[in-house]
Amino acid sequence: MTTVPTITLNDGNEIPQLGFGVFKVDPDETERIVTDALEAGYRHIDTAAIYGNEEGVGRALAKSGIARDELFITTKLWNDNQGTQAAHAAIDESLTKLGLDHVDLYLIHWPSAFRGLYTESWLALEEIKAAGKARSIGVSNFQVPHLEEIIAASDTVPAVNQIELHPEFQQRTVREFAVGHGIHIEAWGPLGQGKYDLFGNPAVAQAAAATGKTPAQVVIRWHLQNGLILFPKSNSAERIAENFDVFDFELTSEQIAAIDALDANNRVGADPDTATF
Repeated sequence: MTTVPTITLNDGNEIPQLGFGVFKVDPDETERIVTDALEAGYRHIDTAAIYGNEEGVGRALAKSGIARDELFITTKLWNDNQGTQAAHAAIDESLTKLGLDHVDLYLIHWPSAFRGLYTESWLALEEIKAAGKARSIGVSNFQVPHLEEIIAASDTVPAVNQIELHPEFQQRTVREFAVGHGIHIEAWGPLGQGKYDLFGNPAVAQAAAATGKTPAQVVIRWHLQNGLILFPKSNSAERIAENFDVFDFELTSEQIAAIDALDANNRVGADPDTATF
């Protein structure tokens, strides 16, 4: 069994650097797809309340026979459940659906700043962690001002910030802030979600040809060698296994630099500063 490298978070807990994401995975297909991921070797599963598939994740975990302490499970607080009481109710609902007594990481999914509740929600996540319902807590899609506010208002620096990050959108400002505050970055949409021709880019294609790997494997390896945590997704058992098969090669510093140079501020998802969901 391939051993995935782990990263030590600022609270001392360890997280597998490569995981499996279930964003937009059909709830009716989730159990099968997560089972395929677990069989391929993944032990880090990233879901969210809004995905509507926590129950399928839970069924796959229960049937896998894998010991709980070998798994790393993340879920997220959705925007309309922000606020103290709603957040406490939301984690309980997520745990019930997952069939777990705790998650390894609980995130605020978006700052949803127009609601004015993300700092109150962060304080609620501190309480959720203290109650043993989450081993680590963090945020997702937070920009620097959002991070500064919750750090100033609480006793806890987020363990992670999960953000859109791929070669054409590298979020250097948020990453630099994170490094300075001991926050690890998780990349969602690490392959660009198919919204531009990433795999046809010469920097990626040439690295794939030189290593004998696929363009997707090259981009995953780029994330790993940049110290990022990521979770590519796929509905195909073959592609799920292929995305996991990235630990038998390394990109050269020149190949890394060529992909680093692709940054074009090309956001393909929602902007946390303007999103109103």
